[in-house]
Amino acid sequence: MNEELIKIQKDVERFHQKAGNAVIPLYPGIELCYLAFSTDSFSVQHKAISHIIQINYCKAGQIIWEMNNGSRIYLNPGDFSLHTMNACTDSVLTFPNGMYQGLSIYIDLQEASDNPPELIKNFGIFETILPEKFCKDDSPAFLAGNEQTESIFSAFYNQPETLMLPYQKIKILELLLYLAKMEFTPQNKLAEYQFELTETIRKIHDQLLQHMEQRITIEELSKQYLINPTTLKNAFKSVYGTSIAAHIKEHRMRQAARMLIESNRNIAEIAQAVGYDSQSKFATAFKSYFKVLPREYRKK
Repeated sequence: MNEELIKIQKDVERFHQKAGNAVIPLYPGIELCYLAFSTDSFSVQHKAISHIIQINYCKAGQIIWEMNNGSRIYLNPGDFSLHTMNACTDSVLTFPNGMYQGLSIYIDLQEASDNPPELIKNFGIFETILPEKFCKDDSPAFLAGNEQTESIFSAFYNQPETLMLPYQKIKILELLLYLAKMEFTPQNKLAEYQFELTETIRKIHDQLLQHMEQRITIEELSKQYLINPTTLKNAFKSVYGTSIAAHIKEHRMRQAARMLIESNRNIAEIAQAVGYDSQSKFATAFKSYFKVLPREYRKK
């Protein structure tokens, strides 16, 4: 490992310590780190270096990555990104759901090019494909996942301990070969929403959570915030990874579960507190989510 990569690893040491995992060397210049966060946000400061590329895969949760140029990109489960260590210096990571699980792959293009894995040594992956195809001019690439990429990334998890390293090494090669053959077009890229719209979506999200006893419609939100209903729904899903209705229902159910355990309020009162005028409708929704009725959940 060269001296510059060592310096970068020291700069992002807090990042890895917070994730609770060490960096795993796989090939010369290619390293892997598993990430798991339970936090709302995290900042990263490190030296800007163009010849080191980071690949990020989102397994669970969502991530909003605000780059140093002010743009914001969103990764939902299955999505992945590539960027040089120039693009992400002095960046801020935000986790809308308060949690995140994924992995990062660090590739030193110089070292990997000098000592490439035997199976991919003649494909120009480190010389042209990664830097020119995906990270030209230090511009990051953020891509939506598909069945093939999911089969690659999912194999980094849940393997027998004795076979984990061989799987990691094989899947890194498979990922690089996939990137070499894929057609990278603007259609592959994930939507990037303007800063002002993102802030508005977060305000809407906070409003809905602070007033779960109310049934606020998309039309009402559209008029209140002067956003087209379709734009509102699409932007919300891009930021939070699911529809408004599904996202708020999940929060309603979790809040109801906490109240059942932590308070003495009766079920009718709890139903009303999370937006259900009918106790029977609340019980049906609760059982659909937790597989038990509210009364049974409280007993357990």
